[in-house]
Amino acid sequence: MVYAIVRAGGRQEKVSVGDVLTIDRVAAGSGETLQLQPLLLVDGTDVTSDAGKLAGVRVTAEVVEEAKGPKITILKYKNKTGYRKRQGHRQKLTRVKITSIGE
Repeated sequence: MVYAIVRAGGRQEKVSVGDVLTIDRVAAGSGETLQLQPLLLVDGTDVTSDAGKLAGVRVTAEVVEEAKGPKITILKYKNKTGYRKRQGHRQKLTRVKITSIGE
């Protein structure tokens, strides 16, 4: 079982080939490929965390689609003044599929 811990969208994600994960939006269209930065590589019993050895490792992902996160409602209220403010937000996300992990 080969898997890697990669930095994706400001977070660390555990990925293996064929996984589909949702990360923060990247500037790539559907069908394009992108490289994710590996932080740890596990290949059976071999565990690689050395930055020098990880420099040659490539984790390739293909953009599946653009997506939006859940609606978040922000409410501000001040007592006895009549001040109320309502605001909403939906985070833009990108769904990617891991195509290969290797050197």
